[in-house]
Amino acid sequence: TGQPSAVDFYQRLRKHGLKVFFHHAIPDYPNDLDMIVSAQGFGANDYIPVTRQLVVVTGPGPCSGKMGTCLSQIYHEFENGSCARYAKFETFPVWNLPLDHPLNHAYEAATADLRDYNALDNFHYDAYKIVAVNYNRDLQAFPLLRALLNRITGSNDGYQSPTDMGVNCIISGIIDDKYVQTAAKQEIVRRFLQYEADFRLGRTATDGAVIRASEIMQKANVTIADRKVLTAAREAARDCESRHKGDAGIYCGAAMQLHNGDLVTGKNSPLLHSAASMILNAVKHLANIPDSQFILLPEIVSSVANFKYGLGSNSRVGLDLSETLIVLVVSASRDIYAQKALACLPQLAQCDVHLSHYPSRGDEAGLRHLGCSYTYDPVMPTKNLFV
Repeated sequence: TGQPSAVDFYQRLRKHGLKVFFHHAIPDYPNDLDMIVSAQGFGANDYIPVTRQLVVVTGPGPCSGKMGTCLSQIYHEFENGSCARYAKFETFPVWNLPLDHPLNHAYEAATADLRDYNALDNFHYDAYKIVAVNYNRDLQAFPLLRALLNRITGSNDGYQSPTDMGVNCIISGIIDDKYVQTAAKQEIVRRFLQYEADFRLGRTATDGAVIRASEIMQKANVTIADRKVLTAAREAARDCESRHKGDAGIYCGAAMQLHNGDLVTGKNSPLLHSAASMILNAVKHLANIPDSQFILLPEIVSSVANFKYGLGSNSRVGLDLSETLIVLVVSASRDIYAQKALACLPQLAQCDVHLSHYPSRGDEAGLRHLGCSYTYDPVMPTKNLFV
């Protein structure tokens, strides 16, 4: 339709040598089936030539045109005398787990901003007398999808339900349901904290996702108190303040739960951000290094701090997590304790982390690099943190 953003994106892709195909607006879509399944409908879209029998169609997210692309291709294939079909690779919801299983609740939490909800697939039960779980958008779209496929193929022998067209074998990979339920409940709390932070920090205009996630937490019978690292991080920040530590009247705490269940905390100081302190404490704990043992060489820390101060961009020179990891790598070339600590970093992947404050760019980049599952309180690290 000549959208400037679409034209710009097309030109960028072409400059990178990528082939680009267009879909066009179809009048009265999705109501006029005669128009949709015609040369002026799907037939007006570009045909995408393929050489493989199995083709994967992916997109950046929901409502990105994946199903429309598949239907258009199926139309063209049948017009060219070929028989084509499509199936959806569905991760969630898990159709053969109970509707109220925490894993299915976690899917609802992950899409709270879209207001997706799970429901029983009445089409599947009518066809097979088997209870199956699906979600609202697929259930709402299925009558139209079935009508379009029947019109394109000229047959009623296709899918009888949304569950039919989904490929989902997740339940075969669950060997410890109790562990999965626990992990799913943690994910629900993580999503709630993420939505709350986005709203309170102004990233989203309304609190709709926060309210929806709160409702899901009630269904799953979980609260933020079930996230142990949250409680530990807030306690670390309060302890930091009560001891008059911190940095220039700013008191921050961070907490990590290791895979063996141990909790490790960190507090900010003039030298380190709380996230950096927490990571150093975690690897020292894993490497059995005494708390009193330094693993960052003082001369390297001093050089980095002086460099930051010399830039003049910030009067505080405490190292964030990304900077601390670099100092640790350099220190490991000359110090045996730093080498042992560095070797333990991979064990932090997928560990739960919570910060009592909004993370700096360097802290967030470091946590992502380590593969930690982190959340944070939507509070800027100012002197008024606990007012």
